[in-house]
Amino acid sequence: MLISKNISSSWKLLISILVCEAVGFASGLLSMIEANPWFDKLNAPLWNIPTYLFSPIWTFLYFIIGVSFWLIWRSNADALLKRNAQLLFFLQLFFNFLWSVLFFRFHSPLLALVDVSLLTIVTLTTVLYFIRISQVAALLLIPYLSWISFASVLNYTIWILNR
Repeated sequence: MLISKNISSSWKLLISILVCEAVGFASGLLSMIEANPWFDKLNAPLWNIPTYLFSPIWTFLYFIIGVSFWLIWRSNADALLKRNAQLLFFLQLFFNFLWSVLFFRFHSPLLALVDVSLLTIVTLTTVLYFIRISQVAALLLIPYLSWISFASVLNYTIWILNR
């Protein structure tokens, strides 16, 4: 097991959500979209999401991916399958966090595009592992996968518009 089995299900749920939300909070601190002069000067497509919507959308997404992880963590699935699914989940969470660093701190839409592409692939792979353990857990990742797919297109468009 990647993570201990001796924790109650309620604690696992709380930990799962808090870890995901903490990644989101840290990522948001690095982004500071509302007070980022570099970001404000970028050319963006007309279909770009207003900045005030990013926080509520991400808060919701981190919540549901936390619940998704909890469903895997508390499952009685094959130990190797479960461990690999958990590792993939944490890998996608790492790529998720890294995106803000690359885009907002390094001011590199190109590196962020590479990262979000990897994030999309790893998240899709995570869904494929999760579905073998819990269909609900896999389905909870679909809005997140959809959002990062949209973010990939947006990231690509911003990169093209600002080369």
